[in-house]
Amino acid sequence: MQGSGPEGSPSKATLACIAQSLGNLLDMMYREPARWSYTFQTFSFMSRLKVQLEPFPKKLLQAKKPVQIFERSVYSDRYIFAKNLFENGSLSDIEWHIYQDWHSFLLQEFASQLTLHGFIYLQATPQVCLKRLYRRAREEEKGIELAYLQQLHGQHEAWLVHKTTKLHFETLLNIPVLVLDVSDDFSEEVTKQEELMRKVDTFVKNL
Repeated sequence: MQGSGPEGSPSKATLACIAQSLGNLLDMMYREPARWSYTFQTFSFMSRLKVQLEPFPKKLLQAKKPVQIFERSVYSDRYIFAKNLFENGSLSDIEWHIYQDWHSFLLQEFASQLTLHGFIYLQATPQVCLKRLYRRAREEEKGIELAYLQQLHGQHEAWLVHKTTKLHFETLLNIPVLVLDVSDDFSEEVTKQEELMRKVDTFVKNL
């Protein structure tokens, strides 16, 4: 499992620039998916790859049992989002072929630096995700419909729960997955928060 830290990570200005660029591209993709999906997925993947290739922070290197956790990985880019865009027609056959080709090549080139030990899947129903999306109220996400979230939910379930997604990296088959049901709102429930953190802690210690 990997994650970013304060030292050795991209500067706040860099992260802000990436976030703004992703936000702008995300809005463009939702408005014209057939035109911008490939561009968005390319930029999204490269952004994640660069962050995950950053040197470990000094503070992390000094820890007895260092752990890094990322919000998403370079694998979810392919097996969730890009795959879904291809299946719903937003990526053409040639775009999907080219995407998979350079995705596989780059991950093979940086295999030793992109080692993952586990996945944590925050599982919630599409209906709950839509409510939280509306509550978050990001401008570029205001046009997202339930059907799209149902597609993404299906992709997550197929890959991380049912194991039916065709994977192009055999090493991913044996990576453990922790599934956490987060459909209930626990933002104000300390007991539930502690329960979830205990599960994460136990999962990480057993990797």
